[in-house]
Amino acid sequence: MDRRPHGRPGQVALIGVTSTGTSTGTSTGMSAGDTSIRGLARTLLLLLAGLLVVAYAVGLVVKGSGFSPLVDGWLAMVSEWVPVLIAWLALRRVGGGRIEVALAAAALTANALADTYYLASTDSGGAAPFPSPADAGYLLFYALMLGALAVLVNRRLRGSAWSVLLDSAVGSLGAAAVLAVLLSPVLDSATSGPVSLTMAVATAYPVLDLLLVAAVAVIVATHGPTSGRRWLLLVAGLLVFAAADTAFALLGGGYLVGTPLDASWNIGTLLIALWVDRSTTPLPLPSRPVTNVSALAVPAVSTLAGLGVLLLASQVPVSGPAVGLAGATMALAAIPLVARQRVLRLLARTDDLTGLRNRRAFNTDVPLRLAASEHRHSALLLLDLDRFKEVNDSLGHDVGDRLLIQVGIRLSQQLRSGDLLARLGGDEFAILLGDSTREDAATRAEKLRSALAVPFTLHGIALQTSVSIGISLYPEQGQDVIALLRKADMTMYKAKTTHTGHKVYDSEDDSHGDIRLRTLQDLRFALTDDQLVLHYQPKVDLVTGDVQDVEALVRWNHPTRGMLMPDQFIELVEEAGLMHALTQEVLRKALDQAAVWQAQGHPLRIAVNLSASSRVDMELPERIGAMISARGLTAAALTLEITEEFLLNDRDRARAILTRLRGQGIRISVDDFGTGYSSLAYLRDLPIEELKLDQSFVFPMVDDARAATLVSSAIALAHSLGLRMVAEGVDNMAAYDKLIGYGCDFAQGYHLSRPVSAAVLDDWLAARGAPPELVPAAPVAPAAL
Repeated sequence: MDRRPHGRPGQVALIGVTSTGTSTGTSTGMSAGDTSIRGLARTLLLLLAGLLVVAYAVGLVVKGSGFSPLVDGWLAMVSEWVPVLIAWLALRRVGGGRIEVALAAAALTANALADTYYLASTDSGGAAPFPSPADAGYLLFYALMLGALAVLVNRRLRGSAWSVLLDSAVGSLGAAAVLAVLLSPVLDSATSGPVSLTMAVATAYPVLDLLLVAAVAVIVATHGPTSGRRWLLLVAGLLVFAAADTAFALLGGGYLVGTPLDASWNIGTLLIALWVDRSTTPLPLPSRPVTNVSALAVPAVSTLAGLGVLLLASQVPVSGPAVGLAGATMALAAIPLVARQRVLRLLARTDDLTGLRNRRAFNTDVPLRLAASEHRHSALLLLDLDRFKEVNDSLGHDVGDRLLIQVGIRLSQQLRSGDLLARLGGDEFAILLGDSTREDAATRAEKLRSALAVPFTLHGIALQTSVSIGISLYPEQGQDVIALLRKADMTMYKAKTTHTGHKVYDSEDDSHGDIRLRTLQDLRFALTDDQLVLHYQPKVDLVTGDVQDVEALVRWNHPTRGMLMPDQFIELVEEAGLMHALTQEVLRKALDQAAVWQAQGHPLRIAVNLSASSRVDMELPERIGAMISARGLTAAALTLEITEEFLLNDRDRARAILTRLRGQGIRISVDDFGTGYSSLAYLRDLPIEELKLDQSFVFPMVDDARAATLVSSAIALAHSLGLRMVAEGVDNMAAYDKLIGYGCDFAQGYHLSRPVSAAVLDDWLAARGAPPELVPAAPVAPAAL
């Protein structure tokens, strides 16, 4: 029965898109059963709305002419108020404090109340007075709806809000110009005499409909394709209303309730209700304003429409209002065209993700700054996040992008008025410090590192990042931006590999940069060309003298440089984000060797080091379980050694990974025990079975009474917690005897055996006597492949 377009619940859902995922209308303590019941109720409500609209449309067709109390009365009103209920429930889901949502829900309510009054004033023949007080409710709907859109645009697009409103105005004027041509009979009648209230109200409705459609279309264009798809139902619903209102305007005062035209408004209502349901769930990332070809679509099409109307007016008679609207469209469209030229120039210099200068802008602005301060000293700082690739690989580019945005904000907060900050690409940032000496640059670099050392909370995970900074000085070390960037780049990688945090360029860094680049290229090839080899160092049982455990240590058999130790390439592995690949390769080789020893009848448990970066890899337990199972081994054949750094940033995530690994039967050992800064509470909370006392305590133990006390206390602590203790760095017989006296469980060091190849270890074991069969420490569940 609806004569006027229903409300737009889509705006309610639109607000949900801006949410960060926290809804004040949903209890955080809601049980799974409550959530399921509410979801079912929500689905049933939408299904009911659809059935009511279908029943109403069918009823209008089959009932014949005349007013039907059942179809045109009760069924029309029920199908009218169900979308209102959907809107208020959506408001409850996204939170009652959202002004734009409340405006949208109020608009729907005003529309439904107006329809109810309109129905009550309809006579038995289906006619109703027009205009009537109901029209005040319909016009209030538009005012509230436009207010909701204005609030949303201002909140979502901030500085771009007026640009969007201007585009909406151009779109609505262009649409109104075309509509004025279609409504020529009505407008000609109005302009031939006094303008009647009936004609003005009837014409206002389709114009206001198209104003909303234009505003929505502009926002869709500026939000990009992902969020735009979520607006299709809303736009479709508004277009259905606009078409129905145009037909209503052409009927003038001859409209009767009960015709099939009424079904158009209800179909539009259903489309918008579906949009409400789909849009109450927030997008994974808040949509950012996107200025591209799609953003120009609405004003461009509207400008062409206005031009078409003016051309038509030059050939055939066109009503005066249509010509006036077309002229206003062309005049208003010229304003954003000028502004867009400035915006496009700005975008060419702006990083899309962080909003900072991009490389192009930095390379343009730095020479100007240097020329303006040619008699002053300046410094160029090149910053690169450490192990950023692991964040992208393990947590996804979504989290990586959020981290880069937050890094840009923190760096911006450290700038002075004469400094320039840019994101050059990836995780690389550059800062030009004006009027800065060598000492000033080093001090500022330290402050920047401290600012970024504060943990970031992203995607529910606490991430503590670090940054390496290379510094080049102007004019001593370069006269242009290219030379300064090149030297800062070499120095930055030197700071990264030496873990110094920041470094000022000196002439030795040129050769270091070349060596680093060649080594990095060789390392990538080594991971795929089987150049990495494992050596094994035995752990001797201090009670029985048996060897049941060995530690796998990686070596790089470089084709030209020979056998390289880990300290010659591990830092580069971390820097290049290759630690996951290296860990997989070491695990593969270690488990292959474990399978060989098992087939030979003297199985050994192999310990493999797990880097701190593995903490973010939640799929690691399943992947390791699959590798063990594929080789026919038990999980007891593997020990994973972690450092206390593994536990520093995100204890809950580390606990989850370690618990799942231990649940498979894999032993967990803490390497370099006593050298970290983590709370000893992890010994109580985490599924750890073994501690490896760092060699820095064992080396001085024989001659230093305090060191000996620390060793004996650490062993007693481990035993009191039911943990095994392994002493590293046992390089002489005196240390070996002392450890036996302290009750240490295992020893590992050069006095017993250096790390050797598997073949050499076999000979060494044969000389001592084969070890007994390895007994699994715990039942092992089959690992899923």
